[in-house]
Amino acid sequence: MSTGPDIGPALALALHEVGHAGQDVLDAVLHVVARYLGVEHRVLARDQLDVGVQGAGEAVAYLGLRLEHVQARPVGHDLELHVVLALLLNTGAVANPPSTVLVMTDDQGWGDTGYNGHPHLKTPNLDKLAREGVRFDRFYAAHFNCSPTRGSVLTGRHPNRYGTFSPGAPIRAQEITIAQVAKSAGYATGHFGKWHLNGVRGPGQPIPKEDPLHPGRLGFDEWVSASNFIDLDTRLARNGASEQFEGDSSDSITDEALKFIRRSAKDAKPFLALVWFGSPHSPHRALAKDRETYKHLPEKDQHYYGELTAVDRSVGRLREALRELGAVDEAILWFCSDNGGAFGPLSTGHLRGTKGTLWEGGVRVPGLLEWPGRVKSPVTTNVPCSTSDIFPTLLEAMGAKSSDPARPLDGISLLPLIEGKVTAREKPIAFWDHRSDHATLIAWPWKLHQKPITGKRRRKSDDAFPTVLLYDLSKDPKETIDLADQDPERVARMELALTSWQESVKKSFAGGDYPRAPK
Repeated sequence: MSTGPDIGPALALALHEVGHAGQDVLDAVLHVVARYLGVEHRVLARDQLDVGVQGAGEAVAYLGLRLEHVQARPVGHDLELHVVLALLLNTGAVANPPSTVLVMTDDQGWGDTGYNGHPHLKTPNLDKLAREGVRFDRFYAAHFNCSPTRGSVLTGRHPNRYGTFSPGAPIRAQEITIAQVAKSAGYATGHFGKWHLNGVRGPGQPIPKEDPLHPGRLGFDEWVSASNFIDLDTRLARNGASEQFEGDSSDSITDEALKFIRRSAKDAKPFLALVWFGSPHSPHRALAKDRETYKHLPEKDQHYYGELTAVDRSVGRLREALRELGAVDEAILWFCSDNGGAFGPLSTGHLRGTKGTLWEGGVRVPGLLEWPGRVKSPVTTNVPCSTSDIFPTLLEAMGAKSSDPARPLDGISLLPLIEGKVTAREKPIAFWDHRSDHATLIAWPWKLHQKPITGKRRRKSDDAFPTVLLYDLSKDPKETIDLADQDPERVARMELALTSWQESVKKSFAGGDYPRAPK
């Protein structure tokens, strides 16, 4: 047997990293190490090992892992064991990695749910999920528009870091997505519905297989997708091939997602399914049966609420399917919207602002989660959370790691919050409209506005607006009482934090997070 480099410290570190996963994982690690060292399992010590392992490919095969998952550099015939163990962290550290369904609506405001007190809209399935799961009462979209927020879900990063500044702006291909990480951890991955990250503007169209930024190029095994919003009788692309679908697009999207979920469950494979509806984005066109409940209201309201009724029905179908498949205990279903409401004060819950602004009405959205195997009783939290938190939360839940752990994230894992281990958020949530330079920072309960504007575009009248505003959201959720003059020290601290974050974002936008090609 050949002898490799001194890997004792690396092995010790790797064993420490997987130690939280339990004795079964540690035993598996030590067993494969012992097998290829030709020693007894019991003689291996965590902090003493100075020889390499022969037959890296055989070791990986012995663990039942695929070689394409290995991102490691062999040293001769040896493989640095910490890489094998990092691989284990990606594929076996969680005994039952949770399948995940990420549901996102299009332009559904904070007030557009029954459980938030809407006087007309009926959402029995969302209301039930809010009663039984985790109810985020201060959930935020990373941006006030769709494409940027969708990028934050995939990456855990603010969209300004990769230049997705506005609706229809493309994501950068160099970004690391949750689909890519999940796929490397052995998940089946699928995207269904609205995409809007490939740089195509206008109404939704089937995404051709030649598109350089179609979902498959960002980690999805299967995709039945459109470039943007969709309504009735839509066309979607199945892995690049256009198909006609009849009926409400939310039903069609759910039909396709359920086929993927059932197929993955049959194969006993964990799955990541993104179910991104095109509703209730305008134009609003609902099925007659979904308008019936609202027939006493104006026709435009019937269509708007009818679209959300179809969304609610689809959420119920997804929950029911997970239970039928016996997968619900080890499955996460996470629901949110991509930005604040655009259908008047009832849609935003009478919060200030609307879609297209950084006021609460533009970024505060419904947020719900269920994971029965981990969250045994209902949870309601006022701790601010964001779509940027989805990526790091799922990484921890899956026991997976990004291929570039040093790349800055703006989100945090919410597992400690979900499990009741913490009751506050230490890391603030920052927002930045690149066009107007309006930026905000939420450090609960405070929200700072820097260079604020009153509407969706900077106007001449905004020149007379204060350059800094400070609100206590716990007492003033509608942002009406400016406290900046009363607390200048807090304003100075928050401005410093916001400016520091913006400098980090600028470095990312300039390409500082991406590996440089060799000269």
